[in-house]
Amino acid sequence: MKKTKGQVEAEISNALIQFEKDYKGRGPEETKSFIIEDMVLVRLKGVLTPAEQQLAKNPEGMNLIKKVRSNLLEQGREMLADAVEKITGLKVMTLHTDISTKTGERMIIFSLNKNLEEQFAKSPKKTETLKK
Repeated sequence: MKKTKGQVEAEISNALIQFEKDYKGRGPEETKSFIIEDMVLVRLKGVLTPAEQQLAKNPEGMNLIKKVRSNLLEQGREMLADAVEKITGLKVMTLHTDISTKTGERMIIFSLNKNLEEQFAKSPKKTETLKK
């Protein structure tokens, strides 16, 4: 049976939650994935630990958190790409990420080698003609 767009998005979210738990010791408070053409956008909320929240109260701490989190994700990049590739059946071309030390939210964007969203189209897009 063919999976729906929502099912694939949920699988990607679950894979990212599991990655965060396995790799970093705790998962985000909330995770939502969005398939947008040849990209997958993952929004993770509540990713900062209590210690990181304290560190984020000053500019040096903010920079330290960003550096450490970026380095950790870079170390696990292959695992993340493999998980998304297994779920989508497409190749991950690039991975981009950033974290907000103010809101505790992280965004991860995977670019894929093909338009994944097209696979979920129920019917070909029709061009409407405007009439006067």
